Amino acid sequence: MKRVKVLDNLNLDINKGEIFGYLGPNGAGKTTTIKILLGIISPTAGSVSLLGKDIKEIGVKKYVGFLPEQPYFYDYLTANEFLHFCGQLFNINRIDRQKRIDELLRIVKLEESSHLQLRKFSKGMLQRIGIAQALINDPELIILDEPMSGLDPIGRKEIRDIILSLRDRGKTIFFSTHIIPDVEMICDRVGIIMAGKLQDVGYIDDMLDASISNTEIIVSNISEPLIDEIKKIAPQCIQTSDKLLIKAENDEQISKIIETIYKHHGQLISLTPHKKSLEDIFVERINRGNN
Repeated sequence: MKRVKVLDNLNLDINKGEIFGYLGPNGAGKTTTIKILLGIISPTAGSVSLLGKDIKEIGVKKYVGFLPEQPYFYDYLTANEFLHFCGQLFNINRIDRQKRIDELLRIVKLEESSHLQLRKFSKGMLQRIGIAQALINDPELIILDEPMSGLDPIGRKEIRDIILSLRDRGKTIFFSTHIIPDVEMICDRVGIIMAGKLQDVGYIDDMLDASISNTEIIVSNISEPLIDEIKKIAPQCIQTSDKLLIKAENDEQISKIIETIYKHHGQLISLTPHKKSLEDIFVERINRGNN
């Protein structure tokens, strides 16, 4: 069989107490990374540590919670019964287990569905009970694989709110996804992976602050000489009946445009820098990875 390198020299650090988004298209190596982190499969080279301990130490698993991309539920169980089952895997005594279950059902907003069989749960409810089982052992690190996949906008918001509340409680969250807006809304840092190679890692604010794509300038009191000269500087401009909308690509263009506006007695209405979105940056890194 042909050997395929799924991950290539992956070097990744996750900071305590942050939400880290692992972003990439389907087949990029996100789930393989998670399987290695959890010790489900072993890397052919390198080392992995969780919470400062080697992944080969079984004891570290009790501090980790995990929700797979396609979790399997015993759907004949109720939410309460299912969480009791999960709690027994960690040897939590029944009294403490029930207290923990009541707290988790409140966190994921399923208190009223605690005695409902899982087969009657919606997709969003199943994702929330999946997160609850990942938290049954009160883990320090929570790993979520595509937690918003297949959810409607309301369901995605509910999962986002839960993840944010976990960070507020001091938890570290690592989640993989290909849904870019979710990453941009809640993550502290993001890693972009393509074809097994890490293309970029950084704080989202830093990525977006350093990525002004163009500047939009609006001018009124326009004249034909003004329009003609502006078009020579910045061809991307649109004229309405009484205004000119100009797109400047760099600082040099901006300076020349402003100088021309005042030279021909135009009136500068606005000058608005437009930053690249995380989606723009993602597409750039993916294209760079393909070249």
